Amino acid sequence: MAENENRSPRSLSRRRLLGGGVAALGVAGVGAATGYGVFGNHAAETTTGADTVPWRGIHQAGIDTVPPQAHSTFVGLNLQDRVGRDELIGILKVWTEDIGRLTAGAPALADTEAELALRPARLTVTVGLGPGVFDAIGLPDRRPTWLAPLPAFGIDRLEPGFTGGDLLLQVCSDDPVTVAHAVRVLAKNVRSLVTIAWMQRGFRRSRGTEESGTTMRNLMGQVDGTVNPAAGSTDFDGLVWDDGSEQPWMQHGTSMVLRRIRIEMDTWDELDRPGRELSVGRTLDTGAPLTGTDEFEEADFDVTDRFGIPVIPPSSHIARARHTHDGERIFRRAYNYDDPPAPGSVSNSGLLFASYQRDVLTQFLPIQRRLAEFDALNEWTTPIGSAVFAVLPGVVDDGYLGRSLLE
Repeated sequence: MAENENRSPRSLSRRRLLGGGVAALGVAGVGAATGYGVFGNHAAETTTGADTVPWRGIHQAGIDTVPPQAHSTFVGLNLQDRVGRDELIGILKVWTEDIGRLTAGAPALADTEAELALRPARLTVTVGLGPGVFDAIGLPDRRPTWLAPLPAFGIDRLEPGFTGGDLLLQVCSDDPVTVAHAVRVLAKNVRSLVTIAWMQRGFRRSRGTEESGTTMRNLMGQVDGTVNPAAGSTDFDGLVWDDGSEQPWMQHGTSMVLRRIRIEMDTWDELDRPGRELSVGRTLDTGAPLTGTDEFEEADFDVTDRFGIPVIPPSSHIARARHTHDGERIFRRAYNYDDPPAPGSVSNSGLLFASYQRDVLTQFLPIQRRLAEFDALNEWTTPIGSAVFAVLPGVVDDGYLGRSLLE
């Protein structure tokens, strides 16, 4: 028998943490576009592929879209050297037209696979601009102050293939075929002006698998995104949507930070269940904080056990990530990824952490600094990609994406 076959899961105690020892309305799935409901004694087939999300509005869709779609692809693109203001206007006008058609379940102009566009399955496409665009188009004074690469963090191991970018396409749908088709159409129709810098695919539970409103779980088995402002609420609007006070053209847009976080699943597997819960500060089964019984119960970081040790360790993820005041909150819309592993490994998995907020500097950065300084999960998670974008305001009437900036 191999030496480690009977090895017990590695234990993580509360004392060890304190000692600093460790820092839904559609269906999805491969080929799925149908579900089945039972009426009486007969199974009735129901299809949801025709479901759509409105494209036009003061905000772009794909941020406050509820529930988040099951499949996503994030695409970073770089402008060719010859691209200036006029060429960018052309790109955004093409995308405006194509996105409007695709999200409505119609083929894009010159769509060579038109049949693939007929089932949008709540398709949304969200477009953003990276920091370098403003110099390229001769408008450096219109770049928001928060639009810049994040500062270097000691926990980062960033890879160029997942970092930066001039343009962003966030494509989401409850059907992966729809996502793949939309990405290809939008990229190929402007390929003479851009190059693809990176492409990252993510997923959640297929729509209909769980009740609408259920918090997603990451591949570590933990609920992910419990403390989130409710989309459409006054709270959400104040935290996420730009009011145009710094850059008038950004009104109704927002900022997006995309972090690709690798999870060391092969070593996470060695940790026992209590250790996992102490690392995060929540129970695995219900997602409740260790001081409560319900997922959405407020965590009480002052509660101690009979030895005077905090029930929720100060180094746990939820303790380090909690906001210090109401304005220091973000809206997270994360997706899992699971790519082919390297030889000798079992997993190449992680999280595509998409964060939206009005101001990266005052909302996202303080939280990220605390996590980088000391977070129990840092032993098993490593940021390997990072990008910041200005998500453009939505399109109304006969406008096009970016019009408020470019005209």
